[in-house]
Amino acid sequence: MSVQTEGTDTAGEPAVRTARVPGPPRGDDRTPRAASRRAAAPYLLLLPALLATVVLLGWPLVKNGMLSFQNLNPRQLIQHLTEWNGVDNYREVLTGGEFWHVVERSVLFTAANVVLIMVCGTLVGLLLARLGKKMRLLLMLGLVLAWAMPVIAATTVYQWLFAQRFGVVNWVLDRLGWHSMADHNWLQTQFSTFAVVTLLLVWQSVPFVAINLYAATTTIPRELYEAASLDGAGAWQSFTSVTLPFLRPFLYATTFLEVIWIFKAFAQIFALNEGGPDHLTETLPIYAYVEGVGNQHFGLGAAISFLTILVLLVITSYYLRMVLKQEEDEL
Repeated sequence: MSVQTEGTDTAGEPAVRTARVPGPPRGDDRTPRAASRRAAAPYLLLLPALLATVVLLGWPLVKNGMLSFQNLNPRQLIQHLTEWNGVDNYREVLTGGEFWHVVERSVLFTAANVVLIMVCGTLVGLLLARLGKKMRLLLMLGLVLAWAMPVIAATTVYQWLFAQRFGVVNWVLDRLGWHSMADHNWLQTQFSTFAVVTLLLVWQSVPFVAINLYAATTTIPRELYEAASLDGAGAWQSFTSVTLPFLRPFLYATTFLEVIWIFKAFAQIFALNEGGPDHLTETLPIYAYVEGVGNQHFGLGAAISFLTILVLLVITSYYLRMVLKQEEDEL
């Protein structure tokens, strides 16, 4: 675009000159094409993650769902037969009493572990916030080492600790005067087996909660504590009025993750005692594996695993609904 302006030439006569007025650039953000590209950019960035999720999680889930409607035993595997039996696997599982006992046991086991993990993790996280630099570094190093230990390695260590004949725990208790514990079998009863598994799971999970909670406490402004102290608030009042409101979203999210982590715990329970004694420590993942792979009823095991996912979805959806309701009430 150009406009004409008047000027004076060397002879003193007015002259007309042409000036260029810049127009919009070709790649202007305000064009419809650029706006559509901006709108599509987030979805394009998410596309690789979505594809990986569909391939690695979605497709196995679909195959497991298809398998749950089949009668798949060793005979069908050898002869490469596909026998569809409708909902017979689900009917057999849901009408049997054992499945509901395992569901009740899994829910109670998850609830007890999550409560212990969140309480211990919160206390350790608050301790990290109060320690000096050197002690904090030492404690965080221990937490990270416990957190980084592989699951099977940690389970093997606990098997050695609680071994019946040469376990360290029995030896220490015997030295302290409890001579009846010198040859005690910790995996003989349901309660003691769950106690060992709970100790292992809490030991593995507390570092995650503690370190993340400590990181959350570093975001709280110091001025709020100073204002609370000027108002005469003590340690407990400062915690309830300043610390807890800031940490509440973190506690909700971490509890949600711990529910999933504990509910699907498999390696610790199976490697420790394979769901024994007498299947009394079987949770839903162990139950699905024993019925599917152990007894070679693969269609039945697939149905149990699919029902396990549904039970977990019900638990987590109820928890999320409760959290959202509390947040709405606070607003």
